[in-house]
Amino acid sequence: MRARLPRTAVIGAGISGLTAGKMLADYGVPYTCFESSDRVGGNWAFGNPNGHSSAYRSLHIDTSKLQLSFKDFPMPDEYPDFPHHTQIKEYLDSYTDAFGLRENIEFTNGVTHARHLDDGGWELQTQRGELRRFDLLVVANGHHWDPRYPTFPGTFAGIEMHAHHYIDISTPHDFTGKRILVVGLGNSAADIAVELSSKALRNELTLSTRSGAWIVPKYFGGKPADRFYHTSPHIPFSWQRKFMQVMQPVTAGRPEDYGLPTPNHKFFEAHPTQSVELPLRLGSGDVTAKPNISRFDGDTVHFEDGTSGDFDIIIYATGYNITFPFFDPEFLSAPDNKIDLYKRMFYPGVDDLVFAGFAQATPTLFPFVECQARLIGSYAIGAYRLPPVEDMRRVIVEEREFYSGHMVPSARHTQQVDYYLYEHDMRTKEIPAGRARADHLGPMHWAHVTQPAEPTLQETR
Repeated sequence: MRARLPRTAVIGAGISGLTAGKMLADYGVPYTCFESSDRVGGNWAFGNPNGHSSAYRSLHIDTSKLQLSFKDFPMPDEYPDFPHHTQIKEYLDSYTDAFGLRENIEFTNGVTHARHLDDGGWELQTQRGELRRFDLLVVANGHHWDPRYPTFPGTFAGIEMHAHHYIDISTPHDFTGKRILVVGLGNSAADIAVELSSKALRNELTLSTRSGAWIVPKYFGGKPADRFYHTSPHIPFSWQRKFMQVMQPVTAGRPEDYGLPTPNHKFFEAHPTQSVELPLRLGSGDVTAKPNISRFDGDTVHFEDGTSGDFDIIIYATGYNITFPFFDPEFLSAPDNKIDLYKRMFYPGVDDLVFAGFAQATPTLFPFVECQARLIGSYAIGAYRLPPVEDMRRVIVEEREFYSGHMVPSARHTQQVDYYLYEHDMRTKEIPAGRARADHLGPMHWAHVTQPAEPTLQETR
């Protein structure tokens, strides 16, 4: 029995929305992509007017182009190993135009509210005040745009800001001749600390970390280091982690060797930080490392080791919340960044809803969302069916334990996944199993909601 193709809505035109749209178009599925900005690229659109870009002016991606390229659209040979954010944006623009995706995108018309209809399907309200109905909803609004702030006792008298809002040494504040505290030790924290610790800027730069981090180099043996990272589905994952834990101090040293606090975890029990320059800045005395903050007292910040310091500016590089502003919270939300999705895509019991890109994929995100897009296309045309809800929930628990059970409990690690193991599972097990279920059960029966000939304009709710 041939599936009736669902009228599909995609929220967001970042990397996840673009790859989902490309695959839907390949399968002939009618879709509309709703984008709140006037451009594609999401997080990689520097200065994105919708406020969803966390890119700073000097940002280079931490994944090499070899690992980053879509399988059906390689990055240009002339790109450097670690492209600048402007080159990533050019790449996404080229991808969009090469596959004719722009014609399906409604710019400056994001989804402000999504209501799941009783009989299935969706009613979407857009920025323009329209009500639009669709059979299938793909959520690809990203998870690196809603800044997450820590809380500490006391009150700080200086400037507090999140790394999301950092642009360069003069924006949004003057970052010269200041006493600056960067809180966090992820990639953004390392980049910003390195940039603002230059002696030419006359700053005093301190880096505070709660749990420490293992620093990995970007190059190994003259080649991008991530080209040597490739987990195998044929060797126990725990054995592979143990091997990497043994090799890490040999290849990159221990964090305390250059002044960082000793991590409270083993290598790959938390997301590592990639930086060539931070160890040098620490070893040169340009950056001073401190443990977690204990309290504020005006300009003074007290640390858990009993020391303190006076600061003018605090920059929190403390991650992001997973947020769905278009859903009613009682329908669906992600408290503490926890959301239980089957294969990181499907919410059990809501068959006409698919998520794309909601994972912290190691070592690469672009091929990961491309992998998910293949399943989205198969699902839409009826070539893939989901298992029973009880099986989905069982697998969610098993995979959460497999991918992140060994990691430090943190909002940062709730969506951790290894790309190579995930892709192998999808390609060799899940998609074939879903195809067999579709052959047995028949294709999905979409609601096929009634759609007016033209969008209906409504007053904003």
